[in-house]
Amino acid sequence: MQLKQSKKLYIQVLVAISLGIVLGHFAPDLSVELKPLGDLFIRMIKMMVAPIIFVTVTVGIAKAHGGTAVKLGRLGLKTIIYFEIVTTFAMVSGLAVGMIFKPGYGMNVDLASMDTSAVASYKTAGKPFSIVEFLINIVPTSLIEPFYKGEILQVMFLAVMVGFALALSGEAGKKLVEVLEWVTIPLFKIVGIVMQFAPVGAFGAMAFTIGKFGVGSLKSLGLLMGCFYLSCAIFIVVILGGITRLSGFSLWGVLKYFKDEALIVFGCASNEAVLPALVDKMQRLGCKKSVVGLVLPMSYAMNLDGACIYYTMAIAFMSQALNIHLTWLDQMTIFGVLLLTSKGSATVTGGGFITLAATLATVAGKVPVEAMILLLGVDRFISEARSFTNFCGNVVATIALSRMEGAIDLDHARYVLANPDAELPFAQQA
Repeated sequence: MQLKQSKKLYIQVLVAISLGIVLGHFAPDLSVELKPLGDLFIRMIKMMVAPIIFVTVTVGIAKAHGGTAVKLGRLGLKTIIYFEIVTTFAMVSGLAVGMIFKPGYGMNVDLASMDTSAVASYKTAGKPFSIVEFLINIVPTSLIEPFYKGEILQVMFLAVMVGFALALSGEAGKKLVEVLEWVTIPLFKIVGIVMQFAPVGAFGAMAFTIGKFGVGSLKSLGLLMGCFYLSCAIFIVVILGGITRLSGFSLWGVLKYFKDEALIVFGCASNEAVLPALVDKMQRLGCKKSVVGLVLPMSYAMNLDGACIYYTMAIAFMSQALNIHLTWLDQMTIFGVLLLTSKGSATVTGGGFITLAATLATVAGKVPVEAMILLLGVDRFISEARSFTNFCGNVVATIALSRMEGAIDLDHARYVLANPDAELPFAQQA
């Protein structure tokens, strides 16, 4: 049954994306009105993210045996170091391709003659980045705040605290952990029901994108798009492919296993749409629940490879379009700032544009924040590749760190990757 359902969803999403592109091109006015279909699907998934992450992380920590605090701290530190190294490679990839192909060269843009009101709100929100504010924001002001705000890092912080508390609560804690494990089952059933609407969401989102912006409007920014897609492809194949190979797996095999989720991410341009499904499928793959519960949510918040490629390439593009020369010192300064600001982008309402504005504000005197007006026309088309690259990075990070921790059953994982649609029971690894 699972085999048939998986193939059916995969085909449906693929067909939906294709139909969305066709409708958006031939009936743009109607297609723009279909935006709520994509928004509704993403909202239905988002409502499940916080409870699933909370339950998974809490149970994983509470069931870990011996030296929980030491193991958690070691894994957390190793995860952060991994993220910093990999996102640095992503930024280098974006900047290198941007500097080699120079997508903004020759545009000779005069910002004074342009209406930059569309990015005024980002300039206000994108104040200079503060690492202290980022750390403070991880701690919620109440027990329920993370759930109604959907703040992943705050949910994780609360789950870690509750997990430790349950581990120290003796028999009463064990009983509550058993209850939470049972709660996991209906939560994933709800996700399964919502995922049946994925083709509708992908269709609406793709139709809106093509209908709203039109493929023809991208001619002037086509080189920027091409450079970004090229940079993402190089990063995925070379960097992520190399990491996957070192972990003992094939990148192609891993992506085949997550093909349904990959298509949904590309069609809806949203990683959050598949987070609950990834938690389930990672455990089915053989990764331990305690590692998945910590690494995967952290990856969503701090390992945004596609976004890092976008930030450096966007800054290179804007500087070229405005004839602003960036010295090596300027580029290294931007790198240093992005190593911090890129980790806060998932916790800032407004996403990547606000993070980009915060980075430009921090290195004031170089590229003006108003230059982001040059990106508005192409940002929505770039978001598909950006989200897909983020998705690939999150998947590879979880598998790689599970392998580093010895928290994955290699024989089981290789069997699953060789038979991605095989019928498997829901995993309950500690």
